[in-house]
Amino acid sequence: MCGRYASFREAQDLADEFAVARIADDVRLLPPSWNVAPTDTVRMVVERPSRLEDGSAGEIERTLRGARWGLVPSWAKDPKIGSTMINARAETLATKPAFRRAFATRRALLPADGYYEWQPPAPGSPTKTKQPIYIHAPDDVPLAMAGLYEFWADPTKEPDDPTRWLVTATVVTTTAVDEMGQVHDRQPVILLPDRWDAWLDPAVDAAGAASLLAAPAPRLALTPVSTAVNKVSNNSPTLITPL
Repeated sequence: MCGRYASFREAQDLADEFAVARIADDVRLLPPSWNVAPTDTVRMVVERPSRLEDGSAGEIERTLRGARWGLVPSWAKDPKIGSTMINARAETLATKPAFRRAFATRRALLPADGYYEWQPPAPGSPTKTKQPIYIHAPDDVPLAMAGLYEFWADPTKEPDDPTRWLVTATVVTTTAVDEMGQVHDRQPVILLPDRWDAWLDPAVDAAGAASLLAAPAPRLALTPVSTAVNKVSNNSPTLITPL
């Protein structure tokens, strides 16, 4: 699973990296984080029709916008369900009711500078403490984690209330391979740039999107870091300092 990650790059730098046409205001105000946790607001890249002045839909545009981490299906009765849906297994995206509709048309890229996993101690080790590992690109370019997003309407609010809609997202995961599998049996699906356009394109159906998830994972660097990251309230650049 992916339960914690870092996202501290400037919004404009991400916009340049992902060829974003517009940055939402909520993203511009979002502070950098070295310890993004479930239910936090995260940054995501999506492609959706622009909103014209008369309220109608315009051309498709790529935007950087915010979402709460933990997908809430549109049919959910309570948004609290999102805290259990921070990850979505790639193997069941097309069949699981919570993710099926989003997988068909609402796919996102979740930029991350790196993410954390906790490696169990070796057999026979005197310590029982899991070792936090910061996983990132060897050249520290941003990672593009495959994600899904959804809209949930709060039934207690009026239809014209702008705060009625909750936007949420989840990270797609797959089976960990090679040395990654020695840390954890799952890892986020990291998409390389040549697959970004198709993954984001709402015209690409579920079958086409599924084929994108089968690409080999990029090489990543594994850096042991301090157990300070275990505490969500700790949030500073020191969290990714190698031991």
